[in-house]
Amino acid sequence: MPLPFLTADRDVEELAPAGAAAVPPGGHDEDSARWRRPYRPGPWRVGVTALLLLLASYVLFAAMIIAVAGSLPAAGICVAVAVLVILTAVRLVRVGVWVGERGLRHVRLLSARTVPWAEVTAVRLVQQPVRWLGLPRTVQGRAVVVERAGGAPLATLVTSHGADFLGRPQAFDIACDAVEGWAADFRRA
Repeated sequence: MPLPFLTADRDVEELAPAGAAAVPPGGHDEDSARWRRPYRPGPWRVGVTALLLLLASYVLFAAMIIAVAGSLPAAGICVAVAVLVILTAVRLVRVGVWVGERGLRHVRLLSARTVPWAEVTAVRLVQQPVRWLGLPRTVQGRAVVVERAGGAPLATLVTSHGADFLGRPQAFDIACDAVEGWAADFRRA
């Protein structure tokens, strides 16, 4: 099973706005209907996910030892904890900004919010205090913000000091350009 969000050799065309791709006349192709992340998960996000999966493997091993020892209810609790840790790790990899034909999706650990392109008036890069790795500490950095028509502003999408871009300024610039490109293409459509 290919995992394109974890590979470093993705095609540049995959990150390009969907308007640049050829769509069959009179319809939509299957590829343009799916959600895409305009950047790869950063090393901090991947590292934390790997540590969570390592923890889950230890908990599953403990569940096996407990089950062999004869305490099935305790083993069941360990398996439930391991499944919860695995689900958290998978969701952590999916956190971020996703773009598609239907709009802009901001996925967080416990929620996701989709804004249709018709409601998006601007996607801008601003200089502002941002949270360092999502922690309460703030530092001066850059952030991508979305302005909505007649609605509350969407929370900051990505920052230069987030888990995906800390120490990767070129990747942050490429991701900003990609999100702005998708927004410009779909607002025109």
